[in-house]
Amino acid sequence: MKYTLEGQETERLKFRLLNIDDFDDCIELFKDIKVCRFLGVDKIETPKERCRLWFEITFERYKNDLGGQNILLDKKTNKIIGQCGLLVREIEGKKEIEIAYSILPEYRKKGFATESTEKCKNFAFENKFTESLISIIHTENINSEKVATKNGMRKDKITNFKGMSVNIYRINSIEWENK
Repeated sequence: MKYTLEGQETERLKFRLLNIDDFDDCIELFKDIKVCRFLGVDKIETPKERCRLWFEITFERYKNDLGGQNILLDKKTNKIIGQCGLLVREIEGKKEIEIAYSILPEYRKKGFATESTEKCKNFAFENKFTESLISIIHTENINSEKVATKNGMRKDKITNFKGMSVNIYRINSIEWENK
């Protein structure tokens, strides 16, 4: 599971793998239908079913070394504040590594997304996993576009991903090295 950040830390956060005991804490994320639309799970009936699918996908990613979001723990409180990680994706027939995140509602707009995505970017480039990283962002998700921009990414293109119109934000390792 080389793409996971298990055991990594930032100033305020600890990264660890998702486990089944996290279900009740994570279900909050799947109550907001707008967020679920951005995540592509809005067609699923209930928050519990959406969360269950998310967990299944994450565990499958872990098992097949396709990365996966890590649980983010606040170092001060040890509470779950969200998830963030590196995901192996296929976009337009090409394998890419995506920086993805989801922050629980009560912890949004406090810099946790920027802090965790920056750690993912640095981890990926320091370990030479890829020459470029992407973030797949629903075209209406302005907040995630701001996070990507703060992380040094630029809008690369608009495409269709899993039936959604998305912006692909990108940063390459040369840009990262020159910062």
